[in-house]
Amino acid sequence: MTRDLDQAFAALADPTRRAILTMLLEDDMAVTDVAEPFEMSLAAISKHLGVLSAAGLISQEKRGRVKWCKLEPDALRAASVWMQGFGQFEPVNLEAFERFLAHELPEDNA
Repeated sequence: MTRDLDQAFAALADPTRRAILTMLLEDDMAVTDVAEPFEMSLAAISKHLGVLSAAGLISQEKRGRVKWCKLEPDALRAASVWMQGFGQFEPVNLEAFERFLAHELPEDNA
């Protein structure tokens, strides 16, 4: 499981790969369509897609002469479960914190 998490987080570390995943949330896409909004070569996009595939975040299949990319919806499950372990802490209630500070550190009215 550690290797899978390492690969998933390494793949997610790059902003281009995160953008590709966001695009694939909408629908399956041909590699050329994935590459279109980026100012990089098709070879560079293919390398990014290879990293995403190796991490299991996407799958690729050939349909005729076109290679298609598909988001694998369960691929981030292990990473999500791992991150939820950090969600056990309550978010800070800023209003309550302000009241506490006002009570503990009264302003000088001199």
